[in-house]
Amino acid sequence: MENLKQASLELLKQMIATPSFSKEESLVADLIQGHLKNRGLDVQRFMNNVWAKNTHFDPKKPSILLNSHLDTVKPSSGYTLDPFSPSLKDGKIYGLGSNDAGGSVVGLLSAFMYFKDRQDLKYNLILAVTAEEEISGPNGIEALLPEFAKAQLGRIECALVGEPTGMQMAVAEKGLLVLDCIAKGRAGHAARDEGDNAIYKAVKDIDWFRDYRFEKTSDLLGPNKMTVTIIQAGNQHNVVPRECHFTVDVRVNELYDFEGVLKTIQEKVSSEVKPRSVRIKSTSMSLDHPLVKAGFELGRKHYGSPTTSDKALMPFPALKIGPGESARSHTADEFIYIKEIEEGIELYCALLEKVLLT
Repeated sequence: MENLKQASLELLKQMIATPSFSKEESLVADLIQGHLKNRGLDVQRFMNNVWAKNTHFDPKKPSILLNSHLDTVKPSSGYTLDPFSPSLKDGKIYGLGSNDAGGSVVGLLSAFMYFKDRQDLKYNLILAVTAEEEISGPNGIEALLPEFAKAQLGRIECALVGEPTGMQMAVAEKGLLVLDCIAKGRAGHAARDEGDNAIYKAVKDIDWFRDYRFEKTSDLLGPNKMTVTIIQAGNQHNVVPRECHFTVDVRVNELYDFEGVLKTIQEKVSSEVKPRSVRIKSTSMSLDHPLVKAGFELGRKHYGSPTTSDKALMPFPALKIGPGESARSHTADEFIYIKEIEEGIELYCALLEKVLLT
């Protein structure tokens, strides 16, 4: 176990030093692929997604997927440290992607290595380190799952999704529905009583988005939340704008489907409303699921997460759990405590042991 912990810290340093923005993950994918090959694994690669299966894989058995992402956001302007220079100070390792989600990547990789040669496992293990999570892109886990089917890996029973949760169990996530809205009016000269100002029409709808409350509130995820985040209109001071474009970020709890939410919105506002995507749906996992019950036995707490992850793209139960804290994600001078990584590895192994061996 100590060797795994040390190897994890060294790998995390290398990951931090390798820029891996979404859609630009090839170098860090090379790094992960090489790291696994050097440990005797038959490593597979699809685009910038790297995966491997345990040594005694049996396609007749169901599998547990261990998944986290290797892409990062771009560093914010507030950085005072070099985001690509891993530095250790006061028990922390600093660097872009250290918390989100480098700690989870190396933690799940260590747990996979811990069990990979066992012959007495009730489930197979599949490790997948994937791309484009930060932008919910199509070339990450969503593209990789059909490759598993082509490889005839059999049924995936469930997944552990590595994200910074303080090693508590995110059993549910809000879905994300991004809406592009257009309020339409009629152009005219601002000096005269002409035209039909699209901004004024948009304001009425924006007020509705601010004030409307959906009826059902989730015990885990709370109410649905709608936030107008972008607005654009006009190109000249003396012309009444014909169109006003605005964007709405809608977070949907597990009690609603996207179709019903969208129908309500389109009935209530006068603007044209089009969803960018309906892929990032809300998810929930039963508290009776073996992974969750194992977590309870280990003193883990459960909660509903307001943020999305690749869990939303999985057609099987998935538990989001990992070292680090979500509040540190995407912040300047991002860091993770070394102790968090070490304890995360221990907890991942203990959690899996309860499911794999009992």
